[in-house]
Amino acid sequence: MTKIKNLLEHEVNTLVQESKEEGFRFVERLLNDYREGTNRFNKQGEALYGIYDEENDFVAVGGLNVDPSSAETGRVRRFYVKKEHRNEGIGTLLLKQIIFDARRSFNVLVLHTDTEKADHFYTSFGFTKGNRYPNATHYLDIS
Repeated sequence: MTKIKNLLEHEVNTLVQESKEEGFRFVERLLNDYREGTNRFNKQGEALYGIYDEENDFVAVGGLNVDPSSAETGRVRRFYVKKEHRNEGIGTLLLKQIIFDARRSFNVLVLHTDTEKADHFYTSFGFTKGNRYPNATHYLDIS
């Protein structure tokens, strides 16, 4: 796993393309927002992570942002694992790192997802499905 300092130095086009083919636009948004400077994951407590496979292909990405609702709330953002690498523990590794790092700066971690598979994935880590936080479908008390 790599903590990404500059996303533009990484080859993310295959992740963008695959995610779009699956109907997800958020990896493309990640790249566009990064290019435009609107989200560089560089505020206090924020981070962006990438995972590479043995062939040095970028296979997963996930970020941690300060949630707009509160400085004490972190948000899991732009979390994506390539299809061929799902169920290999890569998503678990990535989410565990995000949760670990979030505990240093936040009391609560939130996220938004609209797929059943992602719902099951996040609830398996203790996230609660609910609308307690604005624009979030799941939350986890990490204090």
